[in-house]
Amino acid sequence: MTDPISDYLTRLRNATNARHRVVEIPASNLKKEITKILFEKGYILNYKFVDGDNPQGTIKIALKYHPVSKVSAIKNLTRISKPGLRKYAKSDNLPRVINGLGVAILSTSKGVMTDKEARNEKVGGEVLCYVY
Repeated sequence: MTDPISDYLTRLRNATNARHRVVEIPASNLKKEITKILFEKGYILNYKFVDGDNPQGTIKIALKYHPVSKVSAIKNLTRISKPGLRKYAKSDNLPRVINGLGVAILSTSKGVMTDKEARNEKVGGEVLCYVY
C-alpha cells in the first residue's frame, strides 16, 4: 500500500456511507493522532486503540450519527497531500475549510494538529486532509 492515510480516510468514508456503527482500521502513530483530532472536534463518537495480532495494533472507531435523522457527523473527508504530489502550507497561508466550519489536519514539526492550532502556534506543514 502506497498511501496508508488515504486508506484510513477511505475506510471511514465507506463505513459512514454504509451506516456502520464501528470501523476497524490498522493503526499507526499518524493515524492515532488523526483519530484523536477527529474525536476532539466531534466528528466521531469514540475510539479505542487495540493491541492485536499485528505489531502495530488496530483502531476501533465508533462513528457518530444524528439520533433522529441518522445523518453522519462527517460530511466529507478529502485527502489533500498525496504521495505523488505533496501539499505544504506556510504558517501565514494555512487553508480554511468552509470558512472555518471544517477542519484541515496538518502534519507539522510540532506534531499533527488542526489548522486553527497551527495558526496559534505559527507553524506550517503538510496538509494531510480536510474534514467537514
